[in-house]
Formats: sequence, C-alpha cells, structure tokens
Amino acid sequence: MRRVISVWLPELPIDRLRRLGRLPETETPFVTAAHDGNRRVVAAACPAARAAGIAVGMKLSHAQALCPGLAIAAAEPEADAAWLDDLALACLRHAPLVAADPPDGLWLDVTGCADLVGGEAALRDAVCADLAAEGLAVRAALADTPGAAHALARHGPPGVISPGGSHAALAPLPLAALRLPPETCAGLARLGFASIGDLAATPRAPLARRFGPLPGLRLDHALGAQFETIRPLSPPDAIARRLAFVEPIGTADAFAIAIDRLTRHVCLSLERTARGARRLDLLFERLDGAVQAIRIGTARPSHDAAHLARLLRERLEGVDPGEGVEAMRLLVALAEPLAAAQTEALATRAATADVTDLVDRLSNRLGAERVYRLAPVESDVPERSVRRVPPLEVAGGPWPSWPRPARLLTPPQPVSAIAPLPDQPPALFIWRRHRHRIRRADGPERITGEWWKRDGETLAVRDYFAVEDEQGRRFWLFRHGDGQDPASGDLGWFLHGVF
Repeated sequence: MRRVISVWLPELPIDRLRRLGRLPETETPFVTAAHDGNRRVVAAACPAARAAGIAVGMKLSHAQALCPGLAIAAAEPEADAAWLDDLALACLRHAPLVAADPPDGLWLDVTGCADLVGGEAALRDAVCADLAAEGLAVRAALADTPGAAHALARHGPPGVISPGGSHAALAPLPLAALRLPPETCAGLARLGFASIGDLAATPRAPLARRFGPLPGLRLDHALGAQFETIRPLSPPDAIARRLAFVEPIGTADAFAIAIDRLTRHVCLSLERTARGARRLDLLFERLDGAVQAIRIGTARPSHDAAHLARLLRERLEGVDPGEGVEAMRLLVALAEPLAAAQTEALATRAATADVTDLVDRLSNRLGAERVYRLAPVESDVPERSVRRVPPLEVAGGPWPSWPRPARLLTPPQPVSAIAPLPDQPPALFIWRRHRHRIRRADGPERITGEWWKRDGETLAVRDYFAVEDEQGRRFWLFRHGDGQDPASGDLGWFLHGVF
C-alpha cells in the first residue's frame, strides 16, 4: 500500500529571512508584504505578528493599524520557491520520491522505506528533526495518500495514520483540508456541509452540477479512490539513466533485464568520475501515471554493476507494476569518491574475506540499523564492555581473556540458588520455575566495576560463575555482594547470560 508523508512549513518565508539574518533582533512583530492588484497585503507573518491579530491576506494598512511598530519586508516568492526545492532535494536522504508542494509544503513517497529505518513513526520523526535542525517550524503527517497526509498535516493532529485509516481520520476535518478554493468551501458551508465526512456521505451528481468536478476529485484523491501523482525532483547533477519501452512490461524477468542495462550505463559514468554509488533509486513509471520506487544502499562506494544489479533485483518483490511499466529510471542519489585499495601482486598471503557484498545484502533486506558488529570497550562491567559499530569498521582494542556468553540478559534476571559461602558455586538454581542442578562450575570471577565512576561510594561486587547443568546447558551466574560488607550487595543470585 502507498504511504506518503506531507510536510507543512507554515513559516517558510519568515524562517528563510531569519536564516539570512534579515529579521529584527528583538521580538518585534514582522511580516512580508506582496501586491494583490492595487493593494498591498500580508504575505507571511511571524508568531508575534499573528498574536497581535495579523493574518495572511490582510491589508497591510490594517495590519499597521493593529500593530504600529510592525516591521515589514518585501515578499520574495521566487526565493521561497527555490529554497523549498532545495529542502525537497535534501529530503532525498529519507525517500526516493520527493516533491515540492508549493507554497509551503513537501511530499515524500515513503512506500517501502519505513522498514529500513525502524518504522513509519521513526521515519516521520527523522524528517521533522532534520527540517527543525535547519530552523524551520514543521508539522508532518503520514497517510495512505498525498491528499490525506496534506489534510492531516495542516488541519488535523499530525502523526502516523495506520493503513486503511484515512477515511476515519479525515471525516471530522473541515472542508478546507481538501484543498478546495475558498469560494467553494463557502458555498458548501451555506448548504450545511461542515466536514469532509458530511461531503463523503452525499451523492456526487448534485454537487458536481453546482460546484463542478473539483470537490469530488479532491475527495477521491484524499480517500484513495483516484490516484494522485507526485512529480518527483531529482538532483540536477546526479548520474541517472532512463530506459523507455516500446511496449509496457510487468514481469520480474523483464525488470531484471532492464536493471542490468541501467546499472551498466550508470556504473560506466561512475567509473569515469572515479566515484562509487552509496545510494541508488530505481523508479518505475507506470501507465496510469504513478511512479513506484525502490531504494538500495551500500556500505562502501561501489561501481560494480553486477553487485548493484543484484541488490536491486532482490527488492523487486515490492514493486506493483499495475497495468504495466512504460519506463524505468535509475538515479544515483548519493555518490562518493572511491578510495584507492592495495592489491596483492603475489598470492602468498591468505586472502582476507571481504564481507562488503554480504553486508550490503543484509542491510537492504533487514535495514541498515540492524546490521552491525561489536567492538570492545575498556570496562570490566559486562553490559558496558561492548559497543555497536558499523559492520565494516575495524574493531580495535583487546577483548576480555575470560570466556563470555554470546547472549547477555538485560537486565540480569534474579534466580533462587542454593550455594555455600563465601566463594563456592551454587549447587542448584531455579530460573523461570525450572530447577537446574549444577554438574560443573568454574569461578568465581570477581568484578567490582569502574572505581573512577564512583565518588566515595562502596563498590558493588559481583562474583561470576560459569556453570553447566545436568542437561549440558551452560549459564553465567553471579552473586551480588562479597559476604562481608553489606553495602557491596545483598547476596542475591542473578542469571546474566547464556552460553
């Protein structure tokens, strides 16, 4: 199912001028002014101006009467539109299909992208965080259609609407949320229509005779009854290749042949510029005007056509060709210079396994955040002795010489144990209502934590034992406390890991 984020930037002109340093340093109300025929009207207003009662579209003379100290600057719609396009291009890091929604919005088609970044809510939050970091006021909603997301971002509670939930979410919103002209909204209001739900429950034919086809069209767009196309933007200097077909195609085999041709052409261009692709977007232009996209990423810059084509083919199962695909376009969304690599002249040394291809395949299947490796940290406390690093990063530092379980329990789980003091392993323990009799044990290994992180406090003590029960299962237990100083622990037993 299609999933779209609509981003609303309600103070875009004001935020742009603020970035340029052209706003008053104090909290003086500020507006931009534009010509509407022979009148000068307010084109944008800062929060202080809106608090004084100034609204967009108001006569400038009226605004000055409301706020005598009003600061005014000329509106620059062309500059605002150019900055909006730049913001849209910057959002390509989040989705392969991004378009400007003038005058103050963005659309991101994130179909199939959410699983790569931890879910739809995380993706929406990441988009908002990036734009807020640029000093922008931002609201965003994610829904099934561009129209529904647009309505919720501006007139409803911003957030993530679950698939299929757009109808219920839109029903209480005002008619203006459908992007209808003000005169149409006023005419519908005179007839008693107050919300989108009222309009959706009314027969179309009488409304079309009086107001034309636009209300029905906008309603169909919002509810998904009719597809609304987003015309995506592409970086002007990006390497791209488009392949049009004489007849529409729709099979995986045909897509695979086209992918091989596209990747060969794109990789030749990358090789000429000594760059490698880090992110590729493959766009499918369907007969009905819809554009579908799949995105892949690589752990290192690559211009290996066979490898990139394989990654793209593995994502074909998420493509819906509809009535057929009339063209495919491959875009290098992110490219980086290729680093020089030393090769062996003689095959005298054992070759080091290159896992780059494997990392790329796992990252594109599971999500980049789910593929990592562990690196040691200089800490004796087990839960703080490792950290996650990128899968191709060289993990430096010594690993503990003592054996450690492959799986740690967070937090350690309390168990009931029978053991003699002061330093003997348990004879048995009960975990999750199962009794485990100990056949072999090794220990204790005493861990007292990092003394430099404690300021005058008694160090907590853990005595660890690696034990094996009668069924051959191996566990990592510790006793909390040294048996002498009550402040070092309560002598309780805990299971911390499973070998």
